Amino acid sequence: MNKKRTDILSRITKAQKCLAVLIDPDKMKLTSVPRFIKKANQSIATHIFVGGSEVDEGLTESLVVEIKKYTELPVVLFPGDIIQITDKADGILFLSLISGRNPDYLIGKQVKAVSKLSTSNLEIIPTGYILIENGKETAVQRVSETKPIPQQALQTIKDTAKAGELLGMKLIYLEAGSGAIQAIAPHIISEVKQNINIPLIVGGGIRTKSELESAYIAGADLVVIGTAFEDDDTFFDDLKKQKLQTNI
Repeated sequence: MNKKRTDILSRITKAQKCLAVLIDPDKMKLTSVPRFIKKANQSIATHIFVGGSEVDEGLTESLVVEIKKYTELPVVLFPGDIIQITDKADGILFLSLISGRNPDYLIGKQVKAVSKLSTSNLEIIPTGYILIENGKETAVQRVSETKPIPQQALQTIKDTAKAGELLGMKLIYLEAGSGAIQAIAPHIISEVKQNINIPLIVGGGIRTKSELESAYIAGADLVVIGTAFEDDDTFFDDLKKQKLQTNI
């Protein structure tokens, strides 16, 4: 039963949009979780993503356990490595970095993860992960040793997303990277969305309500925000359920 993906698809069917709050286990102290999650619960957030490019073993599971004490939102792993897999979460984005050509991140780590996933109750969501250039080197670029696709290479971005769909991915994730200088341009989101028939996730560099709304209007089905909340969790105040005017 694809519970978490069904949740995403049902919201899309109702012309609604999703927002995932991304929490990096390497940056979030357990003592900060209650206050942070309380703010997330009061916001329009629909999912909690947990993961990072470089995370010490054990931190992810401890964080997930703490988060689930304070929220009913689905907690989905967004792992940078197999050591971040824990069955304490609800689901996992089973990522393949299809914008890069490093076989370890295309299929190698995925193969290594199978033994863990085969004994877990996690909902596994195959996701084509596309790294887009944002103006600076990101942790994903450094760790994966792959180059992002330039924003001006629109046809390559569109073709890569479509290839992911044809390969059987259930989601496409356009990622500018943590702390991106530039968010992914709305016209790129729009062009990719028009070219695929599966849900589109967009993340990286979104720091304001207007940028979030622009991503939705362009066609993003789910937007991921992490750094903006890490830097200033009062951003949640702008995204309280009763305040946001767009139809999400």
